Amino acid sequence: MSSDSSRRIQVPEELKEVLLQFSIAYLVEQPPDVIDYAADYFNKLQANRPAPANQDQSQDDQQSINSQDGEEPPVMQNSRRKSVFAEAYDPEADDDDEGATAIFPKTDEQRSRLVESVKNVLLFRSLEKEQMNQVLDAMFERKVQPGDYIIRQGDDGDNFYVIESGIYKVYINDKHINTYNHTGLFGELALLYNMPRAATVQAETNGLLWAMDRQTFRRILLKSAFKKRKMYEELLNNVPMLKALQNYERMNLADALITKSCEAGERIIKQGDAADGMYFIEEGTVSVRMDQDDAEVEISQLGKGQYFGELALVTHRPRAASVYATGGHVRLAFLDVRAFERLLGPCMDIMKRNIDDYESQLVKIFGSKNNITDTR
Repeated sequence: MSSDSSRRIQVPEELKEVLLQFSIAYLVEQPPDVIDYAADYFNKLQANRPAPANQDQSQDDQQSINSQDGEEPPVMQNSRRKSVFAEAYDPEADDDDEGATAIFPKTDEQRSRLVESVKNVLLFRSLEKEQMNQVLDAMFERKVQPGDYIIRQGDDGDNFYVIESGIYKVYINDKHINTYNHTGLFGELALLYNMPRAATVQAETNGLLWAMDRQTFRRILLKSAFKKRKMYEELLNNVPMLKALQNYERMNLADALITKSCEAGERIIKQGDAADGMYFIEEGTVSVRMDQDDAEVEISQLGKGQYFGELALVTHRPRAASVYATGGHVRLAFLDVRAFERLLGPCMDIMKRNIDDYESQLVKIFGSKNNITDTR
């Protein structure tokens, strides 16, 4: 290959950085549709491009600290910023027994308050119970006094903070722009990016904060995202209906799935309810039952690798059967109706053909097609 050709295909550093930042944001938020998310992401990125050097930045700074209830927003335009994900970390090569997460003991009361404080943190929403417990274990207490500086504008970001108590004032360029009153959180972006702080936060009263370092959360977050995708890819590869999907379509489907757990006897869907999604069975068994003559009749039992709930979405009818967890702990992967319609288009014909198969089975049980409707 000629040197001219090599130069033509060389990837600019700016492009690498933009794509890296996008990949990080996508892995963290795990949106159901990558195309919609990308369009929204890059539109916001363009809108947040830096103003000319001679233009006053105070308005941009004000917006950055006010967005998402005081969280530092993921603005990508600052050339000084380098993603901390560029630091070497390979979730596939990371042995579970290596680099154990630090644990800071807490009383039951402290842990309860901490759970309440972090329940609406966007970055935590995709974590399963086990990973969430690791996050809570790794947060450490920081007591502050009036006048203490928690973070200073321009400093490197290392921790993020959840407020348990105290009053805190937020300043940009020495101008007071916000106050936290015994609740709130700030500095989340420091978990993801090696960036200067966008504002200064100073304690006005005695207070208590819970903090977490960037490296700990990054490890938990990326490990969780990697394990989830691998697990769901293996599950979906064994679902015959999904053979109609391309590999990248199954990957998108894996990213859209939400884990749900049930115990034996627990009802998963109820006959007569509106259909909100479908389920894939990761482990355990379920019983599909239909009301008939004032009693529930079992239609079928389903196990690992099978699925249910799709036909009600295809026919746009209410659930005509109930589904219960049986045989101990049941673990499910849930796909909501919007993601179903967007991601499973290539499988729609297969699912429609299945309607006739289910109705044939029910005729054998109830003896008349007039007595049955879509069971799932």
